[in-house]
Amino acid sequence: MQTTRIMTLRAEVAALERGAAQRHAAAFLPFELAPIDRHLPGGGLALGAIHEVAGAGPEVEHGAAPALFAAGLLARCPGPVLWIHGKHDLFSEGLTQAGLDPGRLVLVHARQNALQAMEEGLRHPDLAGVVCELEGRLDLVTSRRLQLAAEATDVLGLVLRRSRKFNDPALVTPSAASSRWRISGAPSPPPLPHAPDVQGVGRPVWKLELLRCRGAEPATWIVEGCDAQGHLALAPILADRQAAPGSLHRASA
Repeated sequence: MQTTRIMTLRAEVAALERGAAQRHAAAFLPFELAPIDRHLPGGGLALGAIHEVAGAGPEVEHGAAPALFAAGLLARCPGPVLWIHGKHDLFSEGLTQAGLDPGRLVLVHARQNALQAMEEGLRHPDLAGVVCELEGRLDLVTSRRLQLAAEATDVLGLVLRRSRKFNDPALVTPSAASSRWRISGAPSPPPLPHAPDVQGVGRPVWKLELLRCRGAEPATWIVEGCDAQGHLALAPILADRQAAPGSLHRASA
């Protein structure tokens, strides 16, 4: 009788584990940009996971491009967004241009306990995502706790790494995050491609680097920043011509 009960419990646990695995296997947010989605396991950015995003050069300190990247992703995820920040420099108009309605934000100002606040937020399944602007280290133990909290709810977790030093070693320490991205600015095209002499600021162009990802090699893409629907696009230099095989992304050094 006891043996039968144990076997039944084991079967129930196995079924729960299979169900969880199937649920997480299907939980991906596509970029809807073929070169990137083809490269990523699952065809997009894993939900129920933690991802690190940082800038390069001056972007490391002010973090504008990483914030717009996060906004574009969350613009396509329904529900409120918990945004944890340590500085009062979040620009609502910029978020709107990247597709994220500022009315969806729940803002938390936290300088000392930002990661603790993020962990609590990730445990709420009704959130579309949790963004945490972080200065300092993200160690393996803390990042693993965040990852487990995200896995339990399928909430998207984005840690925007910031620092006053562009070569801060804390930015490259190992963590349990599912992926690590770096974004740097590139020259923008003219606002009117058919009239290059017309003055104005064109859509931003980014060098988007996938530095680490479970199940994928490092790669680099040159893309236009998020539009009003949260979508990236290939930069015109790539989109306007037939690319050679393998030229849409390359392994990072």
